Amino acid sequence: MSNVVIYHNPRCSKSRATLKLLRENGIEPTIIEYLSEPPEAAQLDRILRLLKLEPRQLMRPREAEYADLNLSDNSLTREQQIDAMVKHPRLIQRPIVLVDDDKAALGRPPEAVLDILPKT
Repeated sequence: MSNVVIYHNPRCSKSRATLKLLRENGIEPTIIEYLSEPPEAAQLDRILRLLKLEPRQLMRPREAEYADLNLSDNSLTREQQIDAMVKHPRLIQRPIVLVDDDKAALGRPPEAVLDILPKT
């Protein structure tokens, strides 16, 4: 049986729709409300690598913290950008779904997670 995790924000419509889609496909994921339980830097780095994204590509540039922390500055290192997301999890795009900690998808749109789900 596969282990499916969703980094979830219950106030986000895309996150709620992705969770609903998982359940409609017979999957009851482990739910991590990442705003109160953000991933550690190493886990976020792993997620980014699985998503094949650079940190800035997973950031929400319209959040106040993005401007406050000057995260558009191209001189910031990968580690500095990841650290900003760990300390300010509102910056992280959501939802993120992990399967067996070796596949990941960003649920934007929610159907994007279907490609990584275990076949039943």
